Parts: sequence; structure tokens; C-alpha cells
Amino acid sequence: MDAHFLGISELVEAPSVAVVVDVMRAFTVAAWAFAQGAEKIVLAESLEEALALKGRHPDWATLKDGPPAPGFDTVNSPGLLRSIDLGGRTVVQKTTAGTVGALAVKEASLVLCASFVVAEATARLLRTRERDAVTFVVTGEDGQADEDLACAQYIARRATEAETDAVEFLRRAGKSRAAAELAEGVRQGVHPDDVALCLELDRFPFAMVATLEDSLMILRPCAVPSLTDEASA
Repeated sequence: MDAHFLGISELVEAPSVAVVVDVMRAFTVAAWAFAQGAEKIVLAESLEEALALKGRHPDWATLKDGPPAPGFDTVNSPGLLRSIDLGGRTVVQKTTAGTVGALAVKEASLVLCASFVVAEATARLLRTRERDAVTFVVTGEDGQADEDLACAQYIARRATEAETDAVEFLRRAGKSRAAAELAEGVRQGVHPDDVALCLELDRFPFAMVATLEDSLMILRPCAVPSLTDEASA
């Protein structure tokens, strides 16, 4: 597999296959939302769009980066989201980097949103689709966020080498600037467990696929065949 690692600003044209990585915290939060029962996630282009969608659909749940704000149900924190029942609900998510990255590649034929908690399922999906070239969008810090780059490199390696050890990749993520800012309370809307939850490898058994539906970018969980299923196929 020919893997390319680009920041959002480096995307010149829509790739065929894109894996958009945001470890701390957009796509860790998205995975938790599905685990808490969410049916789908709308990736909003702006806070205004998120609020407008909430206005049209009062039963939808909205979340954003930073501190709590009027009109938003919660914030972009896995530690806080894990106590919320989202059974059957639609979630509207707007974040600083992750949702921006996904919308930047919305014309790609396959868009996966990923973090460490869905790393193995994402890698398996890439293997089952047998894609030759994959663009990994490193969303944080204009493509320089080491937690996102480490996760992207790990998924790329796992897609071709099933025995890849995650220890060094997780170590890099744990020492990243984002991890330090979350742990030290520099960022708002944070739970004390957020960093640990973002570094839980393969917590969930699904990948997350984003597609355009009626002009909205919609994220849904995607079940992926297990290693046993792959071997017997």
C-alpha cells in the first residue's frame, strides 16, 4: 500500500481513499458516541451550521470543542460522553481539526475517520478493500501533530503488517503536545480521563466511514470482518 501523510492545508485534490486521523479528540469522541448508541454523526462545517441543524432537529445531540455553550448538548470529550445515553440519536459534531479534515476530502471515493480506539478495524477495512494508494490526513497542528501522525503511521503499518507493535506509536501520542495540554488543563471542556481514553488501542471493533448524504457529511460505524473471518474467506 502506497501511504501518503498530509496535513489539511497540503490537500491539493481529493484522494481516492482518505483516512482522516484525529486522536485527541474528535474521532475518539465519535467512536464513543457510536458505542453509546448514536445512529449517525453529522460532521458540521461550522458552529452556526451545527446550531441550525439542532434548530431543525431538536432531538439531535450537538457537541463542540472547548467549554459548554448554549445550544450544544455536550463537549468534545470522551470522558464526558461515555456517561451520556445516545441510543438511536443523531449527533452533530463540530471540532477544530477532525471535522475540518473530513470535510476537506468529502469528494474521495472512501473516507474513513480514525483514532487509536478504532485502529485495527480501520486497518482491516483497508486490507479488505485492497486499496493501492491511501492518503492519511493528519489533522492536528497543520499536519504536525505527533499523536495523529503516530496513529496514521500505525494504521498504515497494520494494513500491511498484521504483527506491528503499537507500543512506540502510543508512546509518541502520549508525549504529544495535545496530550500535555489536555492533561495540564490548558484546553477547556476536558475530563481527567480524556488522554487515557484516547490512547486505548482497539477499544471498539468497528471502523467509521463518512459519506455525503443530501449535502451533509455523515459518519457511520462499519463492521469489519475479524482476522478469523479473513483467514477462512
